[in-house]
Order: sequence, then C-alpha cells, then structure tokens
Amino acid sequence: MILLIRYTLLFATVLMTVALGGCISEHSGVINLGLEGIMVMGAMGGALAMQGMAENTPVIAAILVVIIVSGLSGMIYSVLLAVASINLRADQTLIGIAMNMLAAALATIIVRTINMSVDPSNVSSTVQYGMIKKLLVFNIGSLQISCLSVFSLLLLAAVYFMFSKTVFGLWLMACGEHPQAADSVGINVTKMRWSGVLISGFFGGLGGIMYITAGVSEWKFETGVAGFGFLALAVMIFGQWKPLNIALAALLFGFFRALSNVYTGFDFLASLNIPSVFYDMLPYTISLIVLVFTSKNSHAPKAEGIPYDKGMR
Repeated sequence: MILLIRYTLLFATVLMTVALGGCISEHSGVINLGLEGIMVMGAMGGALAMQGMAENTPVIAAILVVIIVSGLSGMIYSVLLAVASINLRADQTLIGIAMNMLAAALATIIVRTINMSVDPSNVSSTVQYGMIKKLLVFNIGSLQISCLSVFSLLLLAAVYFMFSKTVFGLWLMACGEHPQAADSVGINVTKMRWSGVLISGFFGGLGGIMYITAGVSEWKFETGVAGFGFLALAVMIFGQWKPLNIALAALLFGFFRALSNVYTGFDFLASLNIPSVFYDMLPYTISLIVLVFTSKNSHAPKAEGIPYDKGMR
C-alpha cells in the first residue's frame, strides 16, 4: 500500500505539472501538443545536470539546479512552438506533433555525443544520475517523497493564484477567449501568447525530470517518456482547464498508472492472473474513455489554436 501511495503521488504530480503547463499555454490561445517532446528535453537537461554534479553538492543547490536546468531546457525547446505558431502562424497541431517526433531523436544524438566525448566506445544514449537522485527525496515515516513533487504543489498554488487573483492571469485568459477584444484595450496578444508558451515549456521540462527520476537511477533517452505528455493533455481536458480540477484529475490518472507498477503486491489482483500488459495500458485506456464522455462538454478557450490576426473581428 505504501508503494501504491508513493507512485500515485509521483505520477500524479508529474501529470499535474505538465497539464498545468498545457493549461497556461491554451489559456493564452496556443495549443501545446508538443508537451511530450518538451518533457523529453527537460528530462535530458536535468539528467545531464545531475550527472555533472559532485557527490558532496548541498541538497538545496542540487534541487535548485535540477529545477532551473530542466525548466529552462523545456522552455528553450518550446521556443520552436512559439516562433512557428505565433510569429509564423503555422498550424499548431502539426508543429506540436513535429516537436514530439524530433525530441527523442535530438536528445539521443546530444546524449550519445556527450557520452562519446568522454569515452569513444560508449555509444549509448543513457544518462546515469543515481547519486544525486538520492538528494532529491526525503522520508515521512516509511513513505518516500520527492522534493520535486513538493515543488509542483507550490506551482499548483501559484497557477491558481495567477488565474484567480492577478491581472496577468486575466490578460492571459482574455487572449485565449477573444484576442481582438484584448488587443482593443491595449493588451499585447503576441507577448501574452509568447509568455504562455514559455511558461508551459518550463512546466513541461520540469515534468520531464520528475518523470524519469520517479523510479530509476538512469534513463535511456531513445525511449522518450512513454506518452506522459499526451496523458497530461487528457488530464487537462478532464480538468476543464481549471487548476484545482486538473490536480484532482491527475490523482485519478496517477492512481491507475501507479497500479501498473505495484499490482503484484496485492494478493487479490495477483490471483486474477491478468497479464501485466493490461495494467500497463489501463491509464491510457481510461484517458480515451474519459475523453469520449467529456470532450462534448469541453470548456476550452474559444480562440485556442487560432493564429491571431489583428485585422479580424
């Protein structure tokens, strides 16, 4: 049971963080389907940062470096989406798909090049970070908690406050609902959409490093992040683009994802002799079912996915 709670919290906070990033981007009017690729790039940046740290690195310094490097890596990669969709007015769906296809290959090439520069015979795309990973967790009784998960809860509070209490949040939502009206009162729609995409990139990058450090001490970047970026989009839609609802939806999806890791520890489930692949596919199947029943009642921002044209009314 402790393992189930641990993995539920880990996966739920990953999904929540990435989904919040997608929510911010879509409230600005830009659909960020590239979250999967952004997670990969954020994971790569954070993993390489951990690999390069000394064993005696102070805990606070290690946490800050991992958060900053992984977030900035995701933010830099999200510039591709911002330039293409905002400045060049390209199709946001196609750009996001292209970013996802590119990310794993790009991360593999970068990691392999770095590994070969240290050891020419090492052509793997694996980054090891086990020693520093230990600094990112603490125990409450027998329950192990990640510091990154705690930080994600702070981000949830910040996003909720931003949308409900700040002018910036209101401007962001205005650009996603009716950008022409927002422009008419002096709001710079282009800058607000850039802000939404870059913040989304930071959240996605952070979600990437949270995911790969959830259970292992090394990561092979050819494998990507197992569709978690797409699962986060389902969480965002199920949560109706509202931060608190997204957090609750992330708990539900995180539970089913965690169950695929620990179901053998429950005698009742083990006695059913259900193939492990069933539990592996369960969170993705649930996401499809949820989307079927919730997509018709979607409260998505009205102008999301529509390139802003100052002359349109």
